[in-house]
Amino acid sequence: MELIRKLFRKIFTRPVLWYMKHYSSRPKREKVFAALNDLYKAILDENKDKGIVIPFEMNTGRFIIFSDHHKGRKNGADDFMICEPNYLSALDYYKDNGFHYIALGDCEELWENVWPAIKRSHAPSFEKEAAFIPSNSFIKIFGNHDLYWDNDPFAPLQLRDLYGEEVPIYEGVILETTIEGRRIHIFCTHGHQGDEISDGNWFSKFFISRIWAPFQSFLNINPNTPAYDADLKTLHNSLMHEWSEQHTDVFLVTGHTHQPVFESLTHLERLYRQLLFARRASNQEEIESIQEAIRNRKLEYDNVSEDFLTLRPNYFNTGCCCYNDGEITGIEIELNCFRLIKWTSRNGKPERIILEEALISELMQEAH
Repeated sequence: MELIRKLFRKIFTRPVLWYMKHYSSRPKREKVFAALNDLYKAILDENKDKGIVIPFEMNTGRFIIFSDHHKGRKNGADDFMICEPNYLSALDYYKDNGFHYIALGDCEELWENVWPAIKRSHAPSFEKEAAFIPSNSFIKIFGNHDLYWDNDPFAPLQLRDLYGEEVPIYEGVILETTIEGRRIHIFCTHGHQGDEISDGNWFSKFFISRIWAPFQSFLNINPNTPAYDADLKTLHNSLMHEWSEQHTDVFLVTGHTHQPVFESLTHLERLYRQLLFARRASNQEEIESIQEAIRNRKLEYDNVSEDFLTLRPNYFNTGCCCYNDGEITGIEIELNCFRLIKWTSRNGKPERIILEEALISELMQEAH
């Protein structure tokens, strides 16, 4: 059976990915911008069906934003399963340290699984999430792979049954604070808005739910775009950054691509920028260290924006909670800081690592 699986995987992986790329719709700038504008305005207009505004004090507010868990049913297609230990430890840390938790969409893989199977398989994760609810510190946002929470009439009852009380489901949330007398918005949404392949496209829904789910389970390959399409990652990042640049005193945080972005730059782009600085300083040791990091990072993705040196730091992306090495990444907001963090396993124990960090007050001056 394993030989047959490997043979089928070799035969079908490339054609399936090609088919998804060439016969699925790509995000259109005007649709993405219109969808984001409508959502942002709806939240500010207090349309609580769309989302809410959460005021906070810059020096005391604490938020952790995770997205793209894709919790499944612990079979061959469950991308979250290997990351579960790090996720559980991360939630313990953030609960103990007084963080609000924003689950930024695609938390459950509901294109490929039925809800009861996910609920049974990941009870420990749901229990940890529920621990944030009594302190009013849990926000659940839907993405393209868990549109079910927004569309199904029974979803509110199922969420209540899951968490023990009512949990609203939103399309976005705006974190609002004041810095040096200026009102600052941190607009958080999954990021699939206006993307025709992901935002309610009939083809993607039919293909994923009726054809791809059993195929992926057997072959363990995944065409979900833009998470597995380098070109769409780049296009998505470009559109998200361009939208954020058009709005004064607004930072945008999304997920969707599974690719971390900090200050509008992917980690690879930040490494290239650091390499330029190291070369200007003639720091040979640092040059060699950064070049090694670039070689390693290119194994994950190698797209670099042509104008990465001039991008304003308006846009952030959480990455995901379903990397195939068991690591998870997210965005922290704490003590006037944005942080890109990852949780990894060292010597069998989960560990939190800060990948990038910057003061929001300083970013505000650079961004606007």
